[in-house]
Amino acid sequence: MSDSAAERAYSESEIAQRLQHLPHWTFERGWLRRKYRTHSWKGTLMVINAVGHLAEAAWHHPDITASYAWVEVRLMTHTAKGITDKDFELAAKIEEVVQWRPAAGGALEGTPEQDARFAYVKYDR
Repeated sequence: MSDSAAERAYSESEIAQRLQHLPHWTFERGWLRRKYRTHSWKGTLMVINAVGHLAEAAWHHPDITASYAWVEVRLMTHTAKGITDKDFELAAKIEEVVQWRPAAGGALEGTPEQDARFAYVKYDR
């Protein structure tokens, strides 16, 4: 993708259309936003680290706000002063990684949901 294509800021109606593919993300005050709920500070830090890894690898850096049991991620391409393909692509990758869970019956069993000591992210159902 050329830099000019990645830097084209979308209009509000185009953003609304693209957000149909990211149903838990919203557009507010110039940012793509998503709040992830966690069970504890441990889960919050794990989400922040996952987002940080993806952002650094993509060389596109979100604003992050966190508390004990939630993380808010905000995306905007500062150089374009708006929402670009970079924001949508990073939002989709963050969503894929943070919401990922092992498939039932696979070798990766996942964290035990019935034991709060191991609770992590409050997954969207």
